[in-house]
Amino acid sequence: MYVELRGTSGPVAVVGPNGSGKTTLLRLIAGALPARSGEIVVAGDTLYASDSSIDWPIERRRVGYVPQGFGLFPHLTVVDNVCFGLDGHGGAETRAARRARAGRILAALGCQDLTHRRPGHLSGGEKQRVALARALVIEPRMLLLDEPLAALDVSARRSVRAVLAARLRELDCPSIVVTHDVRDVDALAAHVCVLEQGRVTQQGSLQELRAAPATEFVAEFVQA
Repeated sequence: MYVELRGTSGPVAVVGPNGSGKTTLLRLIAGALPARSGEIVVAGDTLYASDSSIDWPIERRRVGYVPQGFGLFPHLTVVDNVCFGLDGHGGAETRAARRARAGRILAALGCQDLTHRRPGHLSGGEKQRVALARALVIEPRMLLLDEPLAALDVSARRSVRAVLAARLRELDCPSIVVTHDVRDVDALAAHVCVLEQGRVTQQGSLQELRAAPATEFVAEFVQA
């Protein structure tokens, strides 16, 4: 797999057919999947380089990652799941301050009533919002979101999409969002990277892809 993103600003939306390597790309960057060769550089930091035997562990990479399976801890409440993302990133903050920060991001995502529930008592859409809150509450080196809105209904998707777009602007860090919905790309004003069979077949703005789609998949995606 070869992907290079340089000179882009704002979030990057990775799109492509099922099995094209989108989730694999995110897991390689996060360090959840071992790379075999190559180089991973984020914001000037080399996280992995096979030629130099560099391979930063997951915790050192400081990457906010929301996988498709949510990755919530079943024994923790919603607020404690979100606070867990602040461990090691909260500086001198007190526990009360961390919980207050977690509460604010949960409220912004419409989850203020879920604070004391556990994941086993949440719907798929609620779990999705909580996982998103946990990734957004920290200030990561990079943010990786694997279909972060997929489990939401149409109404919730619109409101959470707006919160996500605003939060990504505030964080001002590299972010990659895997999506199958062209409306996500449009709302996030994202640079688009099309991945097919492990290779980038086209990059550019949504307008550029609509004007000159390079493959049949791109033509179908931009018109969806």
